[in-house]
Amino acid sequence: MTPLIHHALPVVAMAAPNENVSPWVQFLPFALALGIVYFVLLLPMKRRQKKVQQFLDALKVGDRVVTNGGIHGTIVKIADRTVKLQVADKVNLEISKAAIVGLQGQEPVVADNSQA
Repeated sequence: MTPLIHHALPVVAMAAPNENVSPWVQFLPFALALGIVYFVLLLPMKRRQKKVQQFLDALKVGDRVVTNGGIHGTIVKIADRTVKLQVADKVNLEISKAAIVGLQGQEPVVADNSQA
C-alpha cells in the first residue's frame, strides 16, 4: 500500500469585513479607478472627436483635401453627410465626409489609432 501524501496548500486568510468602515470608504477605490479611466482614455478621445468635427464642419467648396484612402481632390459640393471631390478633369467622386482626414500639404486632423 502506498501512503497517501497530502500536499500542504497555502491558506489565504480573508479578513472579516470590518463593520466600522463606512461604505463610502469601500467605494473609494472603484471611484478612483473610474476617474483614472475618464481622464486617461475618455477625455482625450472626446477632445479628438471635437477637433475632427470642427474640421469637418469648416470644410468649404474649393478646399484641397486628402481622404483616408489616400485620394487627393478638390471639394466641388458639400452635402449633409457626403462631399463631392473632383480628382481629375471631369472626374468627380462622392465620398463620406468622415473619410476626409485633412487638407493637402498639412498634417492629418484625424490621428492614426496606432499613434494614440
